[in-house]
Order: sequence, then C-alpha cells, then structure tokens
Amino acid sequence: MIEFISQPWPWYVSGAVIALVMVLLLFFGSSFGFSSNFRIICAACGAGKRVPFFKFDWKAQSWNLLFLVGTVLGGWLSQEFLQNGEVIQISTDTVQDLQKLGFAAPQGLQPQELFSLEALGSVQGFLLLLVGGLLIGFGTRYAGGCTSGHAISGLSNLQWPSLVAVIGFFIGGLVTTFLVFPLLFS
Repeated sequence: MIEFISQPWPWYVSGAVIALVMVLLLFFGSSFGFSSNFRIICAACGAGKRVPFFKFDWKAQSWNLLFLVGTVLGGWLSQEFLQNGEVIQISTDTVQDLQKLGFAAPQGLQPQELFSLEALGSVQGFLLLLVGGLLIGFGTRYAGGCTSGHAISGLSNLQWPSLVAVIGFFIGGLVTTFLVFPLLFS
C-alpha cells in the first residue's frame, strides 16, 4: 500500500478529488479558501474586540482550520514517509530558463537560491521574501480571497469576481516570470 501511495499519481486524480470536495462543500453550503484561515485564527485569538473585520462567528468556519492542519500534517507525512528519493521532474526548458537567471537545477520543490536559510540571510533574499509576502497578503485581502479560493471555489460557484481575479493571477504570474524575474536576477 505504501508503495502505491508513494508513486507519482496522474494529474487527473487530483482534479477528480478537487471536484468531489467542491461538490461536498456546495452540498453543505460551505466555500473553500485557504487564506480565510488567517481571518479565522485572528478572530479566534480575539482580534474582533479591536477590529470589526474580525468580529464574526468564526466557530461556524472552524472546519477550515482542520483543512489547514490536515494540509500541514499531510505534507509532513509525505516528506517523512512517502518520499522515494527521486528528484522532482521539471521541464528541461524550465531548468534552462532558471540557469539563465543564475539558479541551479532545483533538487527539491524550489530553487535553493531563493528559498533557503542562506537566501533569507542575504539582503536581496530577505527583501524579496518580505516584499513578496506583503504583496501576497495585501493582494489576498484586496481580491477577497486567495488563488485556491477564487480558482476552485469561486469559479465552481460561477462568480464573476473570481473569474476576474483568476485572470489577474495569471497575468501577474506572466509579468513576474517574464519581466520582474529577469530584472531582479540577471
């Protein structure tokens, strides 16, 4: 069983599981969004006493916290017990593009030049992560949700604002990949 679970699965398996989860959420009248956990945690810690945005019935959405814990726990279990030692398979074109920017071929999920303790210790790495985190936090709040909330839950509910947000996410990703990264790392 462990051998079956630890093998790479086809892409369409995750699509089917996401569709099943969305059907269940729609059936129970709930919506999905990972960034809403930040609001729930802040409300649970008492931020609603000072900021009206956090004053809501967070206990009704506490199931989302279980999803958060399950995601972290599932990632840890996969790393500790299901990793087969293979290097992540990345397109050769992607590896070549990364090498043009000065990055080595990733041996894990992210380039070590960006996501390591050494990178965090450098001024450029620290500023990049700080500004990126602030932009993501601001963007998530301004857009009324994160990529998973809009792309999965919002589009499943046929919400027009979610379609606009997802188009914006893709445009932002393209601009970052083809304009911002070459400016910062060449």
